[in-house]
Amino acid sequence: MSAYHPFEITGENRPGPWVIGCDHAENTVPPFVGGGTLDLPAGEMSRHIAYDVGAKGLSLKLGELLNAPVICSNFSRLVIDPNRGEQDPTLLMRLYDGTIIPGNRHAGADEREERLERCYRPYHEALSGLLAARDAPVLLTVHSFTPQLAGRPPRPWHVGVLHAKDRRLADPLLELLSHDSTLCVGRNEPYGGHLPGDTIDKHAIAQGRLNALIEVRNDLIATPEQQAEWARRLAPVLTQALAATLEKEP
Repeated sequence: MSAYHPFEITGENRPGPWVIGCDHAENTVPPFVGGGTLDLPAGEMSRHIAYDVGAKGLSLKLGELLNAPVICSNFSRLVIDPNRGEQDPTLLMRLYDGTIIPGNRHAGADEREERLERCYRPYHEALSGLLAARDAPVLLTVHSFTPQLAGRPPRPWHVGVLHAKDRRLADPLLELLSHDSTLCVGRNEPYGGHLPGDTIDKHAIAQGRLNALIEVRNDLIATPEQQAEWARRLAPVLTQALAATLEKEP
């Protein structure tokens, strides 16, 4: 059995301007966490509560089309959520979308620290290294969202672009996406675009780097064919949006 590794990098030496991060790529529970289980049924671990369905395949396809390196996490967000700051109360979830997470119910400070040290921090250190090795890298993070949360209204958006105060890349990206009349596009939908200490905050906002966070509804990227289709759809839009943004940069 191969040793557990908390992340995977594909195309590390690709020379494109983008670096792509997929924070919630896998539903893996490492062997040191409950012997490899959070005591959830397989059906629950295959849902959005455990990972971003379709986001890894979409990220890898975008990496090919944009000639960009891609880093994917290799641990479920239920183990520890890499798209949260270390002090965020939702870093280690005990209840998610109506589902109790038995393996987290009694997780104390020591277990939290072990998950940070063996999963969260190595992922972020690797992403930081990818970015530091490049001149003026642009960070793109790829996520997916469920069509409906338990007890909530259906979500109409096909794709969302999330941002905080830095809208340099988000604005042209949203404008270009809105030209497609077949898409329902959301600005900061289905979530708000900023959490202190999240991936974009940690690796882009703090350094003044251009950045974008894309959310695609997961029923639209459930299969490899759909993931490839959406990558072909998004790659030229991302390229055009970046070109428009760089033209305005001092």
